[in-house]
Amino acid sequence: MANQEAPRKGFADALIRLGEKHDNLVVLDADCAKSNMTNLYKNRFPERFFNIGISECDLVGTAAGMAVAGKVPFANAYANFLTGRAFDQMRISVCYSNNNVKIVGHNAGTSAAQEGATHLPLEDISLMRSLPRMTVIVPADAVEMEKAVEAAYYHEGPIYLRVGKLPVPIVTKKEEPFKIGKAIKYREGSDITIISTGIMLDESLKAAGELEKQGVSAELLHIHTIKPIDKEAIIASAAKTKHVITVEEHSIIGGLGSAVAEVLSESQPAKLRRIGTNDRFGVSGKMDELLDLFELRAHRIISTANELLGHRVTS
Repeated sequence: MANQEAPRKGFADALIRLGEKHDNLVVLDADCAKSNMTNLYKNRFPERFFNIGISECDLVGTAAGMAVAGKVPFANAYANFLTGRAFDQMRISVCYSNNNVKIVGHNAGTSAAQEGATHLPLEDISLMRSLPRMTVIVPADAVEMEKAVEAAYYHEGPIYLRVGKLPVPIVTKKEEPFKIGKAIKYREGSDITIISTGIMLDESLKAAGELEKQGVSAELLHIHTIKPIDKEAIIASAAKTKHVITVEEHSIIGGLGSAVAEVLSESQPAKLRRIGTNDRFGVSGKMDELLDLFELRAHRIISTANELLGHRVTS
């Protein structure tokens, strides 16, 4: 079994390393510092940490002001409240004004399971992807999260970074390159393309391995940047396999599945199936229970590949 670590820990570790090098990095939090692990940055650099309170709109507005003053602010809050309540501030004060603010949505996806249905952000990527000038990054694990945080700091312009709370398997490697907007090919294949984002890389790797045993050659692309999406990688793979499955821990409406569908419909027609949480809200439970409930598991990827290719594959 793969080692596990919480993506929020990778986020905090990267922030501290960057803070040691750059005194213009400031961290703001909406009174969730312990949960978001930004308290570790606060302990190390108390003069560069600001608790704005449970006021997401003020959080984003203050971060925008700090960006105007030459700081590089990372504004942290629970993803559901941050993207929902502060959308107007992100739209006008950050994106319209093109301010260099890093919006960090914590407790993302099913990692908020035990906090209840209202806390599950399954629409945040869709909301952030709709904003002009906003870059949207969804790392797979704690290791990739560290690289994403560093890339976000050095990127000039608005960024939305999605951060999970609970431990997930480490499936990426430190030596792998990370470049905003560039997909990573984990497997070569000729029959079908699996395109994953975030923590779904783990289940996609399992599915691709099992499909290989069953005689299906699956190509696997990991899309850590939903926007700008790597059109070239998607087009090249779809042109080869003619069959595509997207896998995301998010609604299929407006997320990775929608982004890939747009690319394929405009540039490279292919048969497409989207795996995600569909058009529904979450429920309370444990993270594994919700992943099972939403069928965000390898067996669903395998059965979907089977259906798409038109032959029976037993999972």
